[in-house]
Amino acid sequence: MAFDELQQFRDTYITECMELLADMETRLMGLDAGAGKEELNAIFRCAHSIKGGAGAFGFSAIAGFTHILEALLDQMREGKIAVNRQVTDLLLKARDIVLHMVAAARDHAALPENYGQDVAAALSRLCEMPGQAAPLVKGAEPKTGLVTYRILFRPHAEMIAHGSEPLLLLRELGKLGECGVATDSSKVPPLHALDVEQCYLGWAITLATEKGEAAIREVFEFVDGECELVIEAKAMEAAKAPEAAAEPAAAEPQKGTASIRVDIDKVDRLINMVGEMVIIQAMLAMQSKFLTTQAGPTEELLRGIDELSAHTRELQEAVMAIRMQPVKSIFSRMPRLVRDLSGQLGKSIRLSMSGENTEVDKTIIEQLADPLTHMLRNSIDHGIEAPAEREAAGKPAMGTILLSASHRGGRIIIEVRDDGAGIRRDKVLAKAKERGIVPKDAVLSEAEIDQLIFAPGFSTAEQVTNISGRGVGMDVVKRNIEGIGGTVTVTNMPGAGTQFVVSLPLTLAILDGMIVRVASECYIIPIANIIESLRPRREDVRQLADGQTVLNIRGNILPMLYVHRLFRVAGAVQDAASALVVMVENGHEQIGLVVDELVGQQQVVIKTLEDNTDPVAGVSGATILGDGKVSLILDIAGLRRMNHAPSPHLLAA
Repeated sequence: MAFDELQQFRDTYITECMELLADMETRLMGLDAGAGKEELNAIFRCAHSIKGGAGAFGFSAIAGFTHILEALLDQMREGKIAVNRQVTDLLLKARDIVLHMVAAARDHAALPENYGQDVAAALSRLCEMPGQAAPLVKGAEPKTGLVTYRILFRPHAEMIAHGSEPLLLLRELGKLGECGVATDSSKVPPLHALDVEQCYLGWAITLATEKGEAAIREVFEFVDGECELVIEAKAMEAAKAPEAAAEPAAAEPQKGTASIRVDIDKVDRLINMVGEMVIIQAMLAMQSKFLTTQAGPTEELLRGIDELSAHTRELQEAVMAIRMQPVKSIFSRMPRLVRDLSGQLGKSIRLSMSGENTEVDKTIIEQLADPLTHMLRNSIDHGIEAPAEREAAGKPAMGTILLSASHRGGRIIIEVRDDGAGIRRDKVLAKAKERGIVPKDAVLSEAEIDQLIFAPGFSTAEQVTNISGRGVGMDVVKRNIEGIGGTVTVTNMPGAGTQFVVSLPLTLAILDGMIVRVASECYIIPIANIIESLRPRREDVRQLADGQTVLNIRGNILPMLYVHRLFRVAGAVQDAASALVVMVENGHEQIGLVVDELVGQQQVVIKTLEDNTDPVAGVSGATILGDGKVSLILDIAGLRRMNHAPSPHLLAA
């Protein structure tokens, strides 16, 4: 087998290991809630699959460690070892050891020679503990005697080329009981036509075992979809060696898998190509309007362009759907976080999750992990009270954190809500004044005080710990979320808890935007940020003492930003009453952007600037319009920061 092919299968194995370990962690967390035997069987299968592949690829450390883990899980399945928090803690540590081993194999990194030996020793000691024979797992059942199974196993021709060895599977099957094997060689071609990387043999096996059909299927789990497999149970018998079977009958092939693995680079390349098609389609649509007024194109040409637009939109939506992933991949990490931190702090906390299958672009998911982790840590450390304090306040000793995801108005909404003490506004304001975040004589509204938790360097912790106190948490949350076009808001319910709401775009590749003109320049404002547009009356525009221009709209005072001043565009309309004001929002904040003209709405393909230049303040990306010109996409949060603290070198960019 060529080196590149072997590397490909090795990479596939490592990817599958990461998925299995993520599933294992989720299922291990369920043991605390009294999961049954099926859950233990699934955890055992994860360890078994990792061990089998590790041996095939020469990862001896992984194979040795998972063998010990597998032995413990097997005893737990049989009800010989009790499931309790201490055992679950050890299993979680073992899972983390395997994760680090797999990551080291992936990165070609070396771990210390004795890495994980203390946990392996603890697993072995637990396996040897006597006096745990009672069925301690819900659903554990006693053995009911030997059952004879007839197994028809025929690998697909390419199974060996994919790195799976049938002989190893047959040997593993032999460990389950007494078996006899007959070989079907009817499909072996003449010698001159043999391909050494293909498998032509099949086997008929009779197996007498107490383990059950699930244990048999575990042996073949790693080659699921790469073989034809039929397992039939016969009547229960006394233990005896089975006879070898006759030639196997034709077996019905297993149903093929419903999904395939595709390298993400290939998906990104496809999305980029579709993005270019969207741009070309917009150019054709613009040219068709020009031709209509000048040359009178035929109706067939116009109809063809309309159909192209519809098909391009449909293709674009289909391709974008490929990159959509459920937020479950991020949510599944959070129960472990809550479990570990609540244990460190001596608190009792239950995490309730909903909407885990809500889908969002994978690029959004990748950047959501850190902000979500910060918010949960904040709720665990600062929100939920200690059990005694909760009981004194008439609350249950166990606190609750709700984590949910949903789609609303073309965006994804993530909510984190706890039933803790809420934000103590007096303490927050005092700490903000102490740290110079607000002036000593500042008088703030309740909503403004709540927003102080997002200020850089703010923290109410009395001392720095490994959990909190450095004042980087919620500031990082706000900046990271705004960096991907989202917003985060907080609702404070003193004595009853705190709610954080994160609103994010579904994708970072394409957005619906409003094209606005400022002098000869065109900019894109995301439609999701726009509230309304209007031409203000002159008497509603006011100049404050600090030079800030505000707009009185229906009794609400709205700060205004002149786009031509922020980006130093010459020739723009100077008077707001003669221009247009586009009201936009970013979380709780609303501002008015002064522009010359609304050009029209258009779906635009986002092109990042950071591959070729430093970040530009107030700009989240760029796009190519139908006339072929480049237009900048405005970052509403960035514009607001530019107005508060302008930076000449960034404005010049």
